[in-house]
Parts: sequence; C-alpha cells; structure tokens
Amino acid sequence: MSLRFENKRVFVTAASVGIGYEICRQFIDQGAIVGLNARREETTTQAVETLRTQYPDATITGYPCDVADVEAIQGHVRDFSDQHGGLDVMVANAGITVFAPFLKVQPDEFDYLMNVNMRGTYFSVQEAAKQMIAAKTAGRIVLMSSVCGMQSHAHTSSYGMTKAAIRHLAISLADELGPHGITVNVVSPGATLNERTSEDQEYADGWASVCPSGRVGNVGDVAYATLFLADQRAGQITGENIVVDGGWSTTSPLPKYLHDELKGGK
Repeated sequence: MSLRFENKRVFVTAASVGIGYEICRQFIDQGAIVGLNARREETTTQAVETLRTQYPDATITGYPCDVADVEAIQGHVRDFSDQHGGLDVMVANAGITVFAPFLKVQPDEFDYLMNVNMRGTYFSVQEAAKQMIAAKTAGRIVLMSSVCGMQSHAHTSSYGMTKAAIRHLAISLADELGPHGITVNVVSPGATLNERTSEDQEYADGWASVCPSGRVGNVGDVAYATLFLADQRAGQITGENIVVDGGWSTTSPLPKYLHDELKGGK
C-alpha cells in the first residue's frame, strides 16, 4: 500500500517544536521528503536528528533562519526545491504572539510581530509559489492562522489582526494561483496543548471545560488537518479555513481561571 505523500517535497516553517514539528513528523511518516525550518540552528539540528532517529530512511534537511529575514527564507525554499527537483507542499507555520493590552503594546514588538507573521509568511509563500509554477507542480500551500483571527480575544489585538490577514491572504492567493493548479488554504487552531502551554497546569482542564469536544486540542489534531489540505485529492478545496478548536468558537467562552485572570489585569 503506497504512502499518501511518498516522495512529495514538503517545506515547513517554524518546525522544531510543537505544531510544526508534528506536521513534519506526519509528512515523513507518510513518505514525504521534508525541509524543516526553525529560527535557531541548534533547535533545527536537534529536530532533524530526532526525526532521523525515528525515521532512518527518511530524507530530512534542516534550514535554520528567522522567517523575518526574507532573503534567507526565500533562499532556503529555493535551495530545497533545487535540491529535490521541485516543491509540492508549503506549510507556512511560522508565527509569534504578542499578548498584551492594546494600550500597552510597544512599537518594537509590534514591528517584529508583523515581520514574522505577515512579511515572513507572505514572502516565503511567494517563493514557494514561484518554485511550484516553475516545476509545473499542482502545489498545495497551507497557511497557519488562529481562532484569534476570527473573533476578539482579550490582549491579542495585534496578533489577531495578523491572523485575520492570513485568512484573507489565502482567499487572494487561491484566486491568483488557482490557474497554476495550486491550492491555498488555512488551518486555524484553537487552544492547543504543546511544549509551552503544557507549562500552565490549568490549561488542559480549563480549555477542556469550555470545548464542546470535551478536551483540549493537541498538535496532532492540527497536523491531521494540514495533511488533509495538502493531499492531492483535496484539489477542489481552496481559499478555505479549517478551524481545529473542538467547537470552541461556536460560543467562545473562556476558562474560568483565565477569565478571572484577565478581568483582574484590566
């Protein structure tokens, strides 16, 4: 039985931990050739080595750089495509969060947020699209947004606006790139248990209490949705947004501990 992504060439940004790492692992598990980007060289190398230990026959290459450095990330996407004769899937997962009240957000942190979430996403995907078009690939581009880009969430005004913009970017690119056989879609995670959020002892139970699914999300949930959109059989899906939040956005209540914390901090 053939693997879903056997010999498909996949590039993933911000992939040394969390959602990005799990996306890489699932693609590799299904036979893909993977380019793994992360901001720091040491974390990139560690992630690649861990995956090679688990999948000794897989082809995995690390590409360390900050996606805010447009020249660097575009160069890495080009190098990966040149090395493997093209690019089939681009997952623009890189993003950072500024969690602060609107009246306290500082220009320097705002600028870096925009450079990573918007500039980095836009131009890394631009290069990926160029490579797909040059190789005449029926490419798949998946952008990572958030439920915070769909509705208000306290103290995430700057972060939320970038994630809303990413959703609109998918609509625009679906139109522009469709004639080239390229689909562009979005995954919007809700509360997700990962290395960072698991440090909060109330996180899992708190979010589980307000999700219709009865549990908090995990990185595997987000990766599954990403691979679905990247599949060649999903070619009639483009410009769409898949929300992976256990139904939370249907009513959007905050866990009591977080509601009380935010109310006390206003």
